[in-house]
Amino acid sequence: MPEKKPAKLNRTLRLDKAEIKKYAAGLVKLTEPAKINSIVNKVINQDIFDVIEFLPSDFVDLLFIDPPYNISKRFNKIDFREMDLYEYVKWLDSWLSKVVRLLKKNASIYICGDWKSSAAIFVTGSKYFEVRNRITWEREKGRGAKKNWKNCTEDIWFFTKSKNYIFNVNDVKLRRKVIAPYKDENRKPKDWIQKKDGNFRDTFPSNIWNDISVPFWSMPENTDHPTQKPEKLLAKIILASTEKSDLVLDPFLGSGTTAVVAKKLGRKYVGIEVDEYYCCLAEKRLELAESNKRIQGYEDGVFWERNTLSEQVKSKKISI
Repeated sequence: MPEKKPAKLNRTLRLDKAEIKKYAAGLVKLTEPAKINSIVNKVINQDIFDVIEFLPSDFVDLLFIDPPYNISKRFNKIDFREMDLYEYVKWLDSWLSKVVRLLKKNASIYICGDWKSSAAIFVTGSKYFEVRNRITWEREKGRGAKKNWKNCTEDIWFFTKSKNYIFNVNDVKLRRKVIAPYKDENRKPKDWIQKKDGNFRDTFPSNIWNDISVPFWSMPENTDHPTQKPEKLLAKIILASTEKSDLVLDPFLGSGTTAVVAKKLGRKYVGIEVDEYYCCLAEKRLELAESNKRIQGYEDGVFWERNTLSEQVKSKKISI
């Protein structure tokens, strides 16, 4: 049976055999201790357990980790099986304990999880790092549940290696619509911006994120990876916790979102991913990022509230 062609407006990134061959040729495989210059801005196609000992010490400014959650899930050709909670804690510890050596003293760490794995992440992460916060973001996709509450949120635990760390609060403000604008004694807007298409206020970021759209078929960043994180989500984390030219490490890179956003924002990256197909998807996305630096939902140096359009965005016919 011939493969079904995607719908006309389906923009999901896929690879043909020629592209896989092309991008696979540029992937890195380590067999001995690596110098930083040999891995910066590279995708390493290996298991974290096989490569961790070959990575240099004290070179990472930001560690972003999106590990398999404690549920049974298939990732292309690899299966991850649900464990007992305490076994999952041991699994997390088996590699997180070794990653600590890679981090600079002022490094920040973000670890993703769902409701079942969140407690294990807190327990494991707090052994090695300072606990700063727990971010909860709304994952609006997903099926309803007839005998339980629908799961539509995920957590991201924010840790730091020490009390000395970067947090660029002014780089991650959220632009919201002002429902009841008020003016000062001079009849000028107070703490809000007046535009043709509405009134807006740039608000300080909180640990509840309900402005994130999970990638779907009509978005150019979408891939077939089952747990792909949105570029907007990574942009918030990278802008908040790094400076230009800092280095971001993702040891479970998947289809490459962390590396792609780091590149778009002028940061360095190192990505580690065991599946070759996902590595090649990451390389294709990185190539596309050379000519397109846009991050959906991030315009004019601020993050826009979901379904809120600025005049500039409207003129470009861009959906946030």
